[in-house]
Amino acid sequence: MRRVSRIAVAGAATAALAVTMSACGSSSSSSSSAGGGKSKGIGLAYDVGGKGDQSFNDAAYAGLTKAEKDFGVSGRDIEPQDGESTADKVQRLEQLVKAGYNPIIGVGFVYAPAVKEVAAKYPKVTFGIIDDDKVQAKNVADLVFHEEESSYLAGVAAAKATKKNHIGFIGGVDIPLIHKFEAGFVQGAQSVNPKIKVEKQYLTETADQGGFSSPDKGENAANGQIDAGADVIYHAAGLSGQGVIKSAAEHKVWAIGVDSDQYQQAALANYKNYILTSALKNVEGAVYNLAKSVIKDGKPETGVIRGSLANGGVGLADSNPAFKNNADLQAALKKAEEGIKNGTIKVKSS
Repeated sequence: MRRVSRIAVAGAATAALAVTMSACGSSSSSSSSAGGGKSKGIGLAYDVGGKGDQSFNDAAYAGLTKAEKDFGVSGRDIEPQDGESTADKVQRLEQLVKAGYNPIIGVGFVYAPAVKEVAAKYPKVTFGIIDDDKVQAKNVADLVFHEEESSYLAGVAAAKATKKNHIGFIGGVDIPLIHKFEAGFVQGAQSVNPKIKVEKQYLTETADQGGFSSPDKGENAANGQIDAGADVIYHAAGLSGQGVIKSAAEHKVWAIGVDSDQYQQAALANYKNYILTSALKNVEGAVYNLAKSVIKDGKPETGVIRGSLANGGVGLADSNPAFKNNADLQAALKKAEEGIKNGTIKVKSS
């Protein structure tokens, strides 16, 4: 019988790891031109939290390293800076263009204005923007996901795993993107138990306040929800989610991770026995596929490309044996997954 499975993409790092540079670092020389000649490889500009978040940004990096290995190219990934402006992001993207990278991907919706500006200046270079579908230029791929669908499954899992009929959701920043995670999670949980109690909290109002990059904020919020009685907590908080998972493990309750399979993350190994599952979105695959379309196929992806449960763009991790071998939970997930795919379950996004 088919179980709700992890997204089938490779994530192994290769020996040819990407070279990291700062926003103000020097550009390497390249024989390719900013006009869109032979690609030197893929360029990544990270969202807040940067590489090492064990979640969203690390998934993008996995796509870069896989593309390096498979296509025999180099890559460059650039960390964000505190308090940076759109002009700083524009400068970063232009550095990658002038160094010969193509495609160039802004990892996170905060890059939308910068991608729009730079893509217009360099029409022969392909750009990607993750988690924003409003740039929509001829040389831009808007890489987005139905996060509410995987979150619905996470809600079903939480409702089946709780012993107190009391669960929690912690979002990093109070924005429409993260509302999708909350909406799907609550709907999924209530499909199992309409009377289930759901704690809800957002860490900050804006990203520059640290909602996606502050494990201490995540830990404090989780402590509060656990004190209130929640025994399963789902986070959509990037790097801040590490604090949520730490708190859950210390209190011996379940955490549900996000974006990457956090049960498998080395930095979270001490807490893995309390990571029930993770709601996945295939950022790795989106980065890899865009690189393939440009570097190998010569037919760049453009327009809105949306990952869903039906096309494997989102899913639920099954690494934890306690999750995978729970027959009742798996039966409920199978039913929910089939309903979403055939349209009998309409998942809310807000």
